[in-house]
Amino acid sequence: MYRRVWAPRGRTPVAWVRPRYRWLYVYAFVRPNTGESEFWLLPSVGTKEFSEVLRRFARLRGAGRNRWVLVVLDRAGWHVSKELKVPEGVGLMFLPPYSPELQPVERVWPLVDAAVANGQVQDEDELWERVAERCAYLQTRPDLIRDHTLFHWWPGGC
Repeated sequence: MYRRVWAPRGRTPVAWVRPRYRWLYVYAFVRPNTGESEFWLLPSVGTKEFSEVLRRFARLRGAGRNRWVLVVLDRAGWHVSKELKVPEGVGLMFLPPYSPELQPVERVWPLVDAAVANGQVQDEDELWERVAERCAYLQTRPDLIRDHTLFHWWPGGC
């Protein structure tokens, strides 16, 4: 956040800032046809983190030389980075730029946010706990995920 501060003319002011927030990122994979979902909660987002999540997702799904998993992604910087390590058996398919309405998982975020929207949490631990509980609940509700992500034009859609 930028703000005005007093400083002698011609000198760049130094202002110490103490951030009063931390981030919680939810990585999610959904399978629109079945409503299956997987969620990972991490404190940061980036190429290194996404590589690790992809590796764990591939292992969980049994991806490898004989079984392929296709992941549909937007073009976020960490999705398209040359440093991204894509595990064997995982194929990445990128949506056209500026088309979040085509990404099924975008419709899941309001379901995840419902755990904390219009409410208060006492501390960071409670926030993580609530979001984790909500993600665990959503994994038990494939019907709800399917209703929100299975577009009529999606392969195998309605």
